[in-house]
Amino acid sequence: MRGLKDKRILITGGAGGIGSATAKRFLEEGARVYVLDRDETACQRLKKELPALHGYIIADVADPESIKRAFDELEGLANGLDVLINNAGISIRHSFMDITPQEWRSVMDVNLNGVFYVAQQAARRMLAGNGGVIINMGSTNGLAGYHYYADYNATKAGVVELSRSMALELAPKIRVNAVCPGFIMTPMQEAEYTIEMRRAFENKLPLNELGKPDDVAALFAFLASDDATFITGQYFVIDGGELAGGLASQA
Repeated sequence: MRGLKDKRILITGGAGGIGSATAKRFLEEGARVYVLDRDETACQRLKKELPALHGYIIADVADPESIKRAFDELEGLANGLDVLINNAGISIRHSFMDITPQEWRSVMDVNLNGVFYVAQQAARRMLAGNGGVIINMGSTNGLAGYHYYADYNATKAGVVELSRSMALELAPKIRVNAVCPGFIMTPMQEAEYTIEMRRAFENKLPLNELGKPDDVAALFAFLASDDATFITGQYFVIDGGELAGGLASQA
């Protein structure tokens, strides 16, 4: 991709799954990559796997004070920021009637509030500098109804509209978009779906296979690059054709 060499990239939730695949992809593009995650052990493991990683920061996206300290630390490490991949997220698979207030708050705090806290800190620095790119992690869950993920679905719908609003207010210095993956095979998905459930979903997809973290990482790289300089305020679905056939509404 054009224009990513030496760019300063921050990836939240960067120590595993889509986050670590994205870190690897941006390193391959010649970028300076930093990850933010609350799991220090996972960060240490990632650093061993990706020796070229420029650094990691331990912080909880659900805590605004923790995020403020993290960006102060990033300033010392990178002296600025060009691209934010706002990826951190959690989910809990359960029926609507079984969601507890604490579970609702936990999912909201990470998936929506956390996206806001991180994006606002990043935007302050980009606006004070030479601008930049913010890409928020949405989901097909934010575009159509899914069984057993009411709290998660609500947060991802919020991320899509937050991204569009940010794009309007932060232009022209900052481009903002959202990426909306469908079923991507990550450790989070492995924990929530049995092999039989995954195969059943896979068989419904037009492409007959589940997505990989590398697929999403490639889309992040494109949207962050100079090849996408006229793209802002959009959400991009990467789902193997899932929504095209209305599969999201099936149990």
